[in-house]
Amino acid sequence: MATQKKLALVAGAGAGLGQSLLARFEAGGFTPVGLGRTQPGTTVGAFHTLDMADDTAVPDVISGIIAEHGPPSVVVHNTAELVIAPFGDTTLADYQRTWTSMVQTAVLLAQSTLQPMVRGGGGTFIVSGATASLRGGAKFSAFASAKFALRGLTQSLAREYQPAGVHVCHAILDGIIDTPRSRDLHSLDPAKMMKPEDIAETYWQLAHQPKSTWTHELDLRPASEGF
Repeated sequence: MATQKKLALVAGAGAGLGQSLLARFEAGGFTPVGLGRTQPGTTVGAFHTLDMADDTAVPDVISGIIAEHGPPSVVVHNTAELVIAPFGDTTLADYQRTWTSMVQTAVLLAQSTLQPMVRGGGGTFIVSGATASLRGGAKFSAFASAKFALRGLTQSLAREYQPAGVHVCHAILDGIIDTPRSRDLHSLDPAKMMKPEDIAETYWQLAHQPKSTWTHELDLRPASEGF
């Protein structure tokens, strides 16, 4: 009888980092499944078009995936909503949108996966953070407030679930991820941008750390990035 492959579930599996994560885990022998509001033109593994903030759809879809593939061994929260505006021009709706996209989605993802992971013997739950997880910049009040909340949520989950065998990690991505869209938006030298496949390799390593040396938080940035 063939052994069932481990499940790697990526929420926010768009072009760039999301698809690179799925590709890396597929190459490592996992079954990759992506979740996201919009399906990229090219996808790795199965993809479910899903609003990750939908408190009815998310549990239903993820329970169906678990029924088919078993509990996930790796879960990545990679959703984001970037608002850049002066505070005076940032509306309450902007705050609600960023919080819904980043914090509510993480809560629903965690509610749907952490207990099944515990029952399945453990795993790794990784949350993608940003520079704004640590410091709020001018014109980033909505984004930073949500990223701060996401970091706090991740710390709480780590303290509750790591004793039960789930490695919870917060990865601060301090730089611009290299995608065609970000190149157009930021006009940066690609050599000074973060390669999604390199970030994916780090996430792979996090998912395979021995229990005696689990990382809870790490920061990644290009060598050229000031900090």
